[in-house]
Amino acid sequence: MAREMAEQPAVVGALLSRRHELAAELRALAPEPLTGVILVARGSSDNAAVYGRYVLEAALRRPVSMAAPSLWTRYGIEEDLCGHLAVGVSQSGRTPEIADTLERVGAAGAATVGITNEAGSPLAEAAGLTIELQAGPEQAVPATKTVTAQLAACAILAHALGAPRWPDAAWDEVPRAQAEVLADDAAAAAAGTAIAGSGNHVQLGRGFLYAVALEGALKVAETTGLAASGFSVADFLHGPKAVAQPGTSAVAYAAPGPVAGDVREAAARAREAGAVLIASARTPGRPTSASRCRRACPRPSRRSSTSCARSRSRSTPRSPSGAIPTGHRG
Repeated sequence: MAREMAEQPAVVGALLSRRHELAAELRALAPEPLTGVILVARGSSDNAAVYGRYVLEAALRRPVSMAAPSLWTRYGIEEDLCGHLAVGVSQSGRTPEIADTLERVGAAGAATVGITNEAGSPLAEAAGLTIELQAGPEQAVPATKTVTAQLAACAILAHALGAPRWPDAAWDEVPRAQAEVLADDAAAAAAGTAIAGSGNHVQLGRGFLYAVALEGALKVAETTGLAASGFSVADFLHGPKAVAQPGTSAVAYAAPGPVAGDVREAAARAREAGAVLIASARTPGRPTSASRCRRACPRPSRRSSTSCARSRSRSTPRSPSGAIPTGHRG
């Protein structure tokens, strides 16, 4: 898994270098006018597709939905999907339900795209056009390099068919930022220690980072066996906030933008309830290298907060803000 994680900058960089070629092919395939987009996926690929839903709808200004495969494969529904684009997302391309569903929605009139790591897979054969990730073999059960490549593929698709959102410099920064994160594992070590000592685990995000919370929770469940769930903070602040209590670890993802305040509010609620908070946030106005994760101890009382602060001061240098600097994360 560590080896495959280390390959991410090269994999994503190579895929992004093909974005202009892929964009031309995607524009030629997409219906005109485009009515909407349907995403078909399961597992980690489904989490990547959640990001795809956000980035595509923001760029295309058209409705983007997640398919319910069982309606097609078990209930046998029939729809008229002329004018739609259907995107099947699968690392191996060999999940029978996903390939079958994409074939069925294609027969219903949708133009079809496959995002997969295997060009000769059933999904690729069912698709009118394939975005091949070219990530190389992935042997670890928790997928890493194929997931981040799928995110990049969704961004390429949105950029090709919608309003241009990012300049060339932004695309070039992605693999550099990945390499920067991977070069310093202090953040992962600090977060891992906190998570390993907890009884259950939640991850929180909103907007474009909601998918990261979903996938992050899945990765924790796959690698530790902990009960782990990802939430939109809008949902978490209803009933699920009850899981935030002593013995719970929580990761909150925030980036500068309109939902940052929502994430901060949910993170504060989790911390006040006694959860150990691991905050992954980017400082506004600073480059990626200035981003950092912050581990914050629960604050059930003044005494426990003071004790925790003393423990930190002995073992870890503190940043000017008082947070423990545990690496770079955008």
